[in-house]
Amino acid sequence: MGRSGTAAIARRLKLLADAYKNSLQLAAANSYRSIAFPAISTGVYGYPKQAAAEIAVRTVNAFLTRYNPLERVCFVCFDAETAEIYHRLLQAQ
Repeated sequence: MGRSGTAAIARRLKLLADAYKNSLQLAAANSYRSIAFPAISTGVYGYPKQAAAEIAVRTVNAFLTRYNPLERVCFVCFDAETAEIYHRLLQAQ
């Protein structure tokens, strides 16, 4: 993988993390007490479920550690494989 491939992967990682971060910021700005996320980009876009879940959990944890305005964040999993991935990641916290 050349430089452009590495840059493209880094850009996709940032875009996915930003989707979570921006959603969390909007929820906090509007005084929401909870928010739910599907496994963003893992469906028709084919983003690897494990990598997407790691980004989701890491980004949400970082946000809540700094700001913590939300009472509940839910990860909505539409299949058993995704649910197991999130379960393992959240248990490791």
